[in-house]
Amino acid sequence: MHATVGSMPSGSPSGGPLRLFHLSDIHFGLEDRRALDWVKDCIERERPHAVAITGDLTMRARHPEFRAACEWIQALDVPVTVEVGNHDIPYFNLYARFFAPYARFKAIEKLVETQLDLPNLAIVPLRTTTRAQWQRFPWSNGWVTERALGHTLEAIDALPAGTRVLVAAHHPLTERRADGKLLTINGTRTMEVLAGRKVMGIMTGHVHDPFDMVQQTPAGPLRMIGAGTLSLRIRSTPPSFNEIVIDGDEVKVTARNLEQVPTPAMQIDRIPENALPPRSPEEPVSPVATVPPVDPPVH
Repeated sequence: MHATVGSMPSGSPSGGPLRLFHLSDIHFGLEDRRALDWVKDCIERERPHAVAITGDLTMRARHPEFRAACEWIQALDVPVTVEVGNHDIPYFNLYARFFAPYARFKAIEKLVETQLDLPNLAIVPLRTTTRAQWQRFPWSNGWVTERALGHTLEAIDALPAGTRVLVAAHHPLTERRADGKLLTINGTRTMEVLAGRKVMGIMTGHVHDPFDMVQQTPAGPLRMIGAGTLSLRIRSTPPSFNEIVIDGDEVKVTARNLEQVPTPAMQIDRIPENALPPRSPEEPVSPVATVPPVDPPVH
């Protein structure tokens, strides 16, 4: 899908820097209401040019969770694009998972995987979730299928020459950790082709800790920007969202949070396996190390 943003937020000249709010892993059903109220207030007061939500709107894709998520998103009076996370596909209803996995997005279907066109910048979606994966179970980690990658590349190639591009997805593209753990299938090739298209960066979520790192590929570097969570399922950082300012070819990322923790203390330097709190020495931990004493509840 494709949406053109015709009017800019007040106080933001079209020729100046662009400011985006990058949210992820809200997990309605286990949301942090204080954090959500704060973020909504920030959006209403500051009027960013757009909001990108990179998946996991719900905890278990239940109808009441989706109703709450859609109502919250519909109240945001700025352009919004929404990615699908692994928690947003029906978990208990296998019929719905395989035959109507995105039906519960109906209230905001025009925002789902929607390309946003801002002045000289496009936010292009990339689907990393799948209904099933023959390579592994459970089906929570990422997989960039050839079809999904093809759709993204077609959208990028159709843009006017010189358009800056940010890609939005749910899963980080790291394919294997140093210990050999498989994370996002086809992530390595995807990073290379996106770098070859001179993409400014890819915005993701999934791991509940923010990060900002550069991955070197045979086609050049690729900026990988991860947002934290706005839920009670924290990993090693307090709830947060990314403020991304694009000024020419410069991209500045700030991990904003209610605790006023500086961005360098919020960001992890490696991609973990999942969103659970780090419990072993090899798991990456942010400098602030806000690790809960017990694993968060998952119902």
